Amino acid sequence: MRSASKSSPAQRKRRIQTLERQIAKVKGELAELGDLRPGSLSEQYNVCGTPGCQCKANPPKKHGPYYQVSYTRKGKSSTRFVRPKDLATVKRQLKNYQRLRASVDRWIDLATELATLRIENQED
Repeated sequence: MRSASKSSPAQRKRRIQTLERQIAKVKGELAELGDLRPGSLSEQYNVCGTPGCQCKANPPKKHGPYYQVSYTRKGKSSTRFVRPKDLATVKRQLKNYQRLRASVDRWIDLATELATLRIENQED
């Protein structure tokens, strides 16, 4: 965030307009995100209990891959299996959630600077 205290009222006004445009752009990006899913995706390989199975060989040939998405929401951890046919959709949802978080962080940074500049303009 820039220090606004050394800028002139005209410079602050231009910066306010720039920040307002940037915030509007962030809002537009948020509206375009699509489905969201928090968490992380992992790939699992398992060993079964069947004697003589290939997963018990040396070297083992484990069963899988199996995909899981894990997340914590409102203090509760959850894990869900993801079917291979849904993998691309879940990856897109996870990416959209990451974009959401980055956009909100950007919006907060811009809004904080904007609020400071507006207060300084009121003091002039």
